[in-house]
Amino acid sequence: MGASLLRLHFHDCFVNGCDASVLLDDTSSFTGEKTAFPNANSLRGFDVVDTIKSKVESACPKVVSCADILAVAARDSVVALGGPSWAVQLGRRDSTTASQSTANSDLPAPTSDLSGLISAFSNKGLTAADMVALSGSHTIGQARCTSFRGRLYNETNIDSSYATSLKSNCPSSGSDNVVSPLDVSTPTSFDNFYFKNLVNKKGLLHSDQQLFNGGSTDSQVSSYGSNGATFFTDFAKAMVKMGNISPLTGTSGVIRTNCRNPN
Repeated sequence: MGASLLRLHFHDCFVNGCDASVLLDDTSSFTGEKTAFPNANSLRGFDVVDTIKSKVESACPKVVSCADILAVAARDSVVALGGPSWAVQLGRRDSTTASQSTANSDLPAPTSDLSGLISAFSNKGLTAADMVALSGSHTIGQARCTSFRGRLYNETNIDSSYATSLKSNCPSSGSDNVVSPLDVSTPTSFDNFYFKNLVNKKGLLHSDQQLFNGGSTDSQVSSYGSNGATFFTDFAKAMVKMGNISPLTGTSGVIRTNCRNPN
């Protein structure tokens, strides 16, 4: 569940800023982000956010935004799984609309090459170094077979025994929704094994292995793989930076009473 809340925060911030738009159900006036290609059958944790929100509303009604709840829950998830902590900046407000089309265009795809990843993050004010640090969140969580099938059967920069083990659960057709851990070594611990795996050609997604494939980010991946403390420090800083993408503050936005509804 920790990975789910972290992913929700990320997928929220990359679409029109950290405004909890990802949590909105579809309405008669807009098609939301939950059914966008990067999110459909993939994002989890909406029920957990609902539970947190109802308890917060009982204690102090209309004070804490769904966007802030996502930011704090993401941090607490990382800490609970052994990762670093950071001071979450608060004061975000919630949007009253969402955009499936923006989610489809702005969220990095698992098929992205390095240049595409760098561009997607640059468009949000994040550097290539931020991108590599934030990609370390793939030390937890899972991905669907449909997200990495192309890598398994078409790419050569993958450890052969690792590929063989994955193919048993992800055949060349069918089983689209069967999942595998993004970090095969320590799938439920927040650590630096994601980067160690990349050095050993054990990145699950095409976009993962792109970070260590003879390109400009290889040295940073190697550094994180050999020094987990450096990764933790950089990840915490990058999460604060990501959490500051175009927030709604002041008189902009609302405080939703139910995170699924505009109010």
